[in-house]
Amino acid sequence: MSSTTPPPADVATLTYEQARDELVQVVSRLEAGGEPLEASLALWERGEALAARCQQWLDGARERLASARAADGAPSAAVDAQDDGTEDD
Repeated sequence: MSSTTPPPADVATLTYEQARDELVQVVSRLEAGGEPLEASLALWERGEALAARCQQWLDGARERLASARAADGAPSAAVDAQDDGTEDD
C-alpha cells in the first residue's frame, strides 16, 4: 500500500495509540507464524494500513510543530534536521 492510498475507513478513525497498539499485535502474530497464507496476507495488509495511519498522525504532528515554531519565529529547518532519523556522528 502506498502512502498516497488512504487507509480503510475503520483504520482512518483510529487514534495514533490505537493504530500503534494494533500494529504491534499484527506484527506479533505475523512473527509467530502458524497463520494460513490468506490470513497472513490479510494481516499484512492490515498492518500496512495501520502503519500508514500512524505515519499520518506523525506527519500531522510534525506539521503542527513546524507551524507553531514558524509562528514564534523559530526556523522550521531545525525540526526537519532533528526528525530525519539520521545521526550527526
